[in-house]
Amino acid sequence: MSDSDHQTLSTVDGNTFVAMCLERAGVDRMFGVVGIPVTSLANRSVGLGIRFIAFHNEQSAGYAASAYGYLTGRPGILLTVSGPGCVHGLAGLSNATVNTWPMVLISGSSDQKEMGRGDFQELDQIEAVKPFSKYSAKATDITKIPSCVFSVLDWAISGRPGGCYLDLPTDVLHQTISDTEAHKLIDDAESCRNKELIAKPIVQHSEIEKAAALLRKAERPLIVFGKGAAFSRAENALKNLVERTGIPFLPTPMGKGLLPDNHELAATAARSLAIGKCDVALVVGARLNWLLHFGEPPKWSKDVKFILVDVDKEEIELRKPCLGLVGDATKVVEMIHKEIKDDPFCLGKSHPWVEALSKKSKENVSKMEAQLAKDVVPFNFMTPMRIIRDAILQLGSPAPIVVSEGANTMDVGRSVLVQTEPRTRLDAGTWGTMGVGLGYCIAAAVASPERLVVAVEGDSGFGFSAMEVETLVRYQLPVVVIVFNNGGVYGGDRRNPEEITGPYKEDPAPTSFVPGASYHLLIEAFGGKGYLVGTPDELKSALAESFSARKPAVINVTIDPYAGAESGRMQHKN
Repeated sequence: MSDSDHQTLSTVDGNTFVAMCLERAGVDRMFGVVGIPVTSLANRSVGLGIRFIAFHNEQSAGYAASAYGYLTGRPGILLTVSGPGCVHGLAGLSNATVNTWPMVLISGSSDQKEMGRGDFQELDQIEAVKPFSKYSAKATDITKIPSCVFSVLDWAISGRPGGCYLDLPTDVLHQTISDTEAHKLIDDAESCRNKELIAKPIVQHSEIEKAAALLRKAERPLIVFGKGAAFSRAENALKNLVERTGIPFLPTPMGKGLLPDNHELAATAARSLAIGKCDVALVVGARLNWLLHFGEPPKWSKDVKFILVDVDKEEIELRKPCLGLVGDATKVVEMIHKEIKDDPFCLGKSHPWVEALSKKSKENVSKMEAQLAKDVVPFNFMTPMRIIRDAILQLGSPAPIVVSEGANTMDVGRSVLVQTEPRTRLDAGTWGTMGVGLGYCIAAAVASPERLVVAVEGDSGFGFSAMEVETLVRYQLPVVVIVFNNGGVYGGDRRNPEEITGPYKEDPAPTSFVPGASYHLLIEAFGGKGYLVGTPDELKSALAESFSARKPAVINVTIDPYAGAESGRMQHKN
């Protein structure tokens, strides 16, 4: 072997070096769309044992990366090309940051010496990501790659999790260093990682005593928990606290399943009464934003005392609760439980507050079940949702991960579908983002291969990312997508006669799609299984077959276009 051959074999380029750093950091999955200048980076990553899931669109890939971060507790990685690829990736990055999920967007960028001259896909990407990125790093030289990779990964999970950005200029990806130097740089960067970033704040014992005292003295206490508690894996701590104290609980939509929806202390079916009358609310890993009516009257009592548990001090300062506990949800709840355990109390089933919530829950469940019991054909939203609920519950454990997206479809699904296990519900989240469905499905299937994934989608929500059904088929992921097809956004043409005017009045309504669209044929074009259903028996048969097969499938459910209503903010009528 010549000296030049030996030298070639013992050097690594920037693409390989990034892959080596990601592998050292424990990254095992990556989502994205390849092209110049990052195709080699994807290939090198695969060669080092990182599974790369290739999408059609960076937007869907970004939603997948954000959900993967939530489901695993480790940063989800999105890889894109420069310029427009990075811009498309901002959908996922912003979604991760708003939902407080750890994610890293990695984008190639223009050659540094050509910046400002109109280079291919040129964009100041560091500036472009600023509103959505907790922390951004640009590897200006190949030797900077390890410190940049480790820093964005650490920042993504520090404090309140969120999105971070790594910029990889084309010229840096083409630079080379010796294999020996590469390993030394990785070792050095790893030893210098800022461990304080990942450390969780410690809550003072005196604050825990105050929290326990507030709960003990409360006449109508309530425990509210959200997806922050789910991210923290707080289910066992919450179960112990709820069952020791007998305090009713209320999950946010993605907090559902941390404790089973059918738990006797669940107050979901009496939500309005629970939040309207409680006098002390322990809020764990949930923000007092629009989803919880900002913690303000008239939905909440003006005298309610909030105990807010959040990993972010700024969130507590913003909300100004009666008591704020800054720390990891699981640890704080465990500390409160321990404090109460030393001087125990329990409300008991005959406690007036528990009785009132139980009575109201039973009344509301009874009303809903009466509606659900009817087989309405052509389908409204309730009949197929009941059939889907029952089919999912029959599967037992491990429960499927349910992805819920749409307007009426998501609203009805939130009330009807039952979550019995943690982190088994993904929906539009804090931002009410439409288009997340297929990306979330793919993330769930990759993160939890032992679980079936069932998406219950409106036809509008499905349309945002429908081409990713090819991705389902390509990777043979166990995902069943159920499309509620009512011919449009909210359901076809909902205009009043006086609204149908002007030179383009013959155009379809802004809310309308092609009536009777054959969404089930889309997946068949790629070798998946499609079903068209319009009756209870047809739906039951399609669910039984597709759930059993655990293969990519689309079930096109024909819904009455006049069923449902316009939906924006969450409507809670119970």
